[in-house]
Amino acid sequence: MKKYYIKKNIIGFIVGVILCTGTFVYAAVTFPSNEVTYDNTESGLSSTSVKGAIDELYTECTKEPTAGDQILEDQPLEKDPYECRYFFTGANPNNYITFNDEEAGWRIISIECDGRIKIIKEANINKNNLAWDRSNSNNWSRPATLNTYLNSTYYNSLTSVARSHVVSSNFSVGEVIENNNDLGIQVSDENGTTWKGNIALSTLSEYLRTNSNKSSCETYSLMKTNYSSCIKTGWMDKANVDYWWTLSPVYDYEYALFAVWDDGNIGYIEAGETVYTGIYPTLYLSSDIQITGGDGSQSNPYTIS
Repeated sequence: MKKYYIKKNIIGFIVGVILCTGTFVYAAVTFPSNEVTYDNTESGLSSTSVKGAIDELYTECTKEPTAGDQILEDQPLEKDPYECRYFFTGANPNNYITFNDEEAGWRIISIECDGRIKIIKEANINKNNLAWDRSNSNNWSRPATLNTYLNSTYYNSLTSVARSHVVSSNFSVGEVIENNNDLGIQVSDENGTTWKGNIALSTLSEYLRTNSNKSSCETYSLMKTNYSSCIKTGWMDKANVDYWWTLSPVYDYEYALFAVWDDGNIGYIEAGETVYTGIYPTLYLSSDIQITGGDGSQSNPYTIS
C-alpha cells in the first residue's frame, strides 16, 4: 500500500490520517512556519497543499460509486485471466438491465476495469433478413453492411437518454483460427485488430468466457465436443432459437464469421447469409452511470441513471 507524505518545512509532527480507497495521507503541521506543502508527485491528486489534498480525498470518499463498482460489490465476479474484465457466467446469472426503456431487455456481459459496462440485447433484431455484409466480406471495419446499420439506423432508434449513456469504444474484430484450443491465444488474436464505434456484436471468446464450465466449454475445440452439455452452463446460448453471428472473422476465410448455431454448437456462416441469422447488438455504457434500483434478476433488473 502506497503512502503519500506532506513535506515538513522546519519541524513537524503528524496530526491527521485519512484512509480512503487504500491510500494513506499523512498531514504534517510545521512550527514556527505556517507554510505546509504536499508532495503530490505520486498520489494522483492535483493539490500541493494539505487542505487541498484533504478536500480532494473527502470528495473522492463521499461521492456515489459508479454502476460498475455497485454491481461488483453486489455480485462478486471473478476477474478474467486474459483481460482486465469481470464476466457474468453461468446458466442464468442476475445480469439483466433496463436500457432504452426496455425492461430486462438487455444483459450485462462484463464489467470493464475502467468502469464501463458491456451489455447485449436479449432479443434478436434481425426481422428483415439483414446480412452481416451484403458483399460477403467479414471485414467489419470496411464498414460491413451490419456495421453501418447498427451505428446509424439502429443507434438513432434508441432514445436520447439511452444514447447519452453509450460511450464509443474499441471492439475486438481480429481474425480467429478455427479449432483453436487455447483461449488466451484466441483473445489475443481477437484483440489484434480493433474498431472504434458505438455498437457492434459480441465476440466468439465472450460466448466461451461467459460459460461457467471452464474445463469442458472454455475453448473452441471443447465447445464443439461438449456443446450439448455446455448450453446448460452458459447464459449467452440461444439454443433452439436461432443461429446468430458473432463479431469474430474466421482466419483465412475472407467471407466467413464465427456463429453460434441453434443447437448451441459453434461454427461459421458466410457474411452474406440472410436466413436464420440472429443479430444481438452489444455496446458499452459509460463509466459514470449509477445503479438506481434492481438486483439484476429478470423480474427486478438493474436500472440506471
